[in-house]
Amino acid sequence: MGYRTIEVKPLAGALGAEISGVDLSRDLGNATFDEIHRAFLDHLVIFFRGQTLTPRQQVAFAARFGPIGIYPFAAGLPDTPEVVEILKAEDETVNFGGGWHTDTVYLEKPSLGSVLYAKEAPAAGGDTLFANGYAAYAALSDGMRAMLDGLTGVHSAALKSTGGRAARMGRQTSMSGRNIAQADTLEGAHPLVRTHPETGRKALYVSANHTVRFKGMTEEESAPLIRFLLDHATRPEFTCRFRWTPGALALWDNRCTQHYALNDYHGERRRMHRVTVEGETPR
Repeated sequence: MGYRTIEVKPLAGALGAEISGVDLSRDLGNATFDEIHRAFLDHLVIFFRGQTLTPRQQVAFAARFGPIGIYPFAAGLPDTPEVVEILKAEDETVNFGGGWHTDTVYLEKPSLGSVLYAKEAPAAGGDTLFANGYAAYAALSDGMRAMLDGLTGVHSAALKSTGGRAARMGRQTSMSGRNIAQADTLEGAHPLVRTHPETGRKALYVSANHTVRFKGMTEEESAPLIRFLLDHATRPEFTCRFRWTPGALALWDNRCTQHYALNDYHGERRRMHRVTVEGETPR
């Protein structure tokens, strides 16, 4: 089915598409939004370039997809608490979002997705990789799929607790004064194979930054299978790569993708605004 109000250009064979012909700072008519939403479900992550958005306009766009959520480890902007600023300054070496992961999988209701908007981008580097959980699940053998369908993954926020996160938390807390969650208090258990609530398709639901074991098993027993699944889920043929430019915006479906923010731009500045869309309990 074609599109009438927008242009959609696939970024890679596995997932991802750039959308043009739309200004996200304006109120979107239902026909245009319906096509954007269809592209989102079809391509799993969608990108827009050359946008000029205020924080409130970014929130308004994200809210078309669902209720706005709160990221537990960072405070929002003082005047727009729904928007979290993600900054890696020139003198910092640890970035935000490094390593393959699915956002907030340690919560009872992980996010539906995130809207990430580039305010400043390095001259080179700082790209984000995305991986298709549908494709990863479909490529497994029948026997492996049958086994995984009965497993529950246990995910902890503490697995990715780093000094870089602590520094960011301190900076952001000083901006707003909001209390930040402690990583070791957040742990979620979800089906390892997740059924997407809108498409009905099955996706491998695992995260290098957060999955620690399977329910009913020890970490030692779980580790070999987790390692295999993490390597399998991020094979190059399941991925796409997006090059950020100022004014670019990405929206990814957290229910069926993973992503990885590359940290290859030391000495340069990268500043992004992120809005989280609240999700549902995985099934």
